[in-house]
Amino acid sequence: MAQIALLERRCADLERANTAATAANQAKSRFLASASHEIRSPLNSIYGYAQLLERNEGRNALQAARVIRRSSEHLASLVEGLLDLSHVESGALRLQREVIRFPALLEQVVDMFEPQAEARGLHFRLECPTKLPEFVRGDQKRLRQVLINLVSNAIKFTDRGQVTLKVAYRNDLAIFEIADTGIGIGPDDIDHIFDPFHSRSGELATPRPGVGLGLSITQALVQVMGGEIRVESRLGEGSRFTVRLMLSQPQSHPADTTPTTVITGYSGRRRTILVVDDDEAQRSLLASLLEPLGFTVLTAGDADSAVAIAGESVPDLVLLDITMPGRTGWDVADALRQAHGTTIRIVMLSANAHEHHPGGDGDMPNDMFLLKPFEFSNLLDVISAQLWIEWTGSGSSAAGRAAAAGPDARPPLPAATRPHFAEIERLVRTGHVRGIESQIHAIAASHPAALPVAQEMRACLDAFDLKALAAIARTSQNDAV
Repeated sequence: MAQIALLERRCADLERANTAATAANQAKSRFLASASHEIRSPLNSIYGYAQLLERNEGRNALQAARVIRRSSEHLASLVEGLLDLSHVESGALRLQREVIRFPALLEQVVDMFEPQAEARGLHFRLECPTKLPEFVRGDQKRLRQVLINLVSNAIKFTDRGQVTLKVAYRNDLAIFEIADTGIGIGPDDIDHIFDPFHSRSGELATPRPGVGLGLSITQALVQVMGGEIRVESRLGEGSRFTVRLMLSQPQSHPADTTPTTVITGYSGRRRTILVVDDDEAQRSLLASLLEPLGFTVLTAGDADSAVAIAGESVPDLVLLDITMPGRTGWDVADALRQAHGTTIRIVMLSANAHEHHPGGDGDMPNDMFLLKPFEFSNLLDVISAQLWIEWTGSGSSAAGRAAAAGPDARPPLPAATRPHFAEIERLVRTGHVRGIESQIHAIAASHPAALPVAQEMRACLDAFDLKALAAIARTSQNDAV
C-alpha cells in the first residue's frame, strides 16, 4: 500500500509537471505569435517611410520622421520589456537612486498620452495636490515605466469614458491610482492579470495590441522598488490600479539642469568629444547631433585610432562603443586611463544590455554606461553630468541666467587653485570628507575669485554628492588660468 501511495504521488507530480510544461509551451507560442505582429507592424512603417525618404518621394518629411520615431520607440519598449523581465527573474535588475523632478515627470506622462486618449475619444486627466514636492528620490526610468505601462493599458482597454491618473503624497509615501471606465477584468482573469503572456478572456476582451508583458513587468518593478500594486475591477465598468512607493525628498535641491525646449548650445569654453565606434553610421549620427551644439567632434573607427587621436588632441569626453573588432571598448578605456588618468571622461555605449566591465565597476568608478538605442535627451543629460555644463536655448533657465549675467559672469579661476582642485578630486575617490572640507575652506579663504565655485562644492558636500563634487573639481582644474 505504501508503494502504491508513493507511485500515485509520483504520477501526480509528473502530471502537474507535464501540465505546467504544456502551459509554458502554449504561452511561448502565444508570445511568439504576438511578438511577431508587434515587431512587424512598426518595422513595416519604419521600412516604408525610410524608402520614401531615400527616394525623395515623401510628401511630408516631418510626418515620416514622427512615424519612424514612434515605431522605433515601440520596438525599443518591447525589447526593454523582455530584458527587464529576464533581469527581474534572474535577480540582476539594478535600481538607480537619483533626484527626480516629480511634477515634471507627471507632466511628461500626461503630454505623452493625451493625444492617444483624444484619438480614441477618451478624456485623460491628472489629479494631484497643489503642494506636491518638487523633488523626490528614486529610479526615474523605472517609475516612468510603471506609470507608462499602467496608463497605456488603461487607454488600450477603454473604449469610452475617461482615464484618470490620481497622485497623492504624504510622509515620503507616493500613491498612484490609475482608474478607467473600460471593459474591466472578469473574476476568471483577476487572479492571473499579472502573469506573463496572460490575455484577457470573455466577450468584452476583443483583440488588443500587446504581448501580455506590461502588467507582469510593472508588478515586478514595483516590488523591486519596495512598493506594492493592487487592482480592483468590475467587468464592464472599469478598473483601478493602485501603486504605493516610498519616494523620499532629498535634503538639498540639485542644480537647475532642466532641459531647454530646443537646446542650441552650452555655456563655457568649447569642449571636444571623441566618438569611437566601428559603425560609420553611428559615428556620423553622433557627430551630426553634437556638432551643431558647439562641440568639436573627433571620430575613430577602431581602438588604435582612438588611442592615437586622444594622444594628439586630448578630448574632454569619449563616447566609446564596447563591441569592436580586435580590441574592445573596455581595452580602449583602460589604455586611455593609463595614458591620461581621470582627465578624460568616458561614457560606454553598447547595444548589449548584459555587457559590463570584466574587471568590475570598481575599476572605472567615474565612467557611465548608455544603452543603445538611447534618446538624444538622455545622451545630453549624461554629457551635462560628465562635463558639468549648462545648456542654452529657448526656454532654458540656464540660458536665462547666462543672458542676464553675461557670458563672463564667473571670473576666471586663479592658477594657484589648481592643486586644491586636484587634491579634492583625489580625496573624493577615497571618501575623505574632512579633507575635502578643508580644501574647500582653503580655496574660499585664499582665493576670493573662486568663492562661487567653493560654495557650489560645499552644497555638493552637504548633499554628499561626491560625483558632482568630483566633476566640479575636474572642470575647475581645466578652467584655472
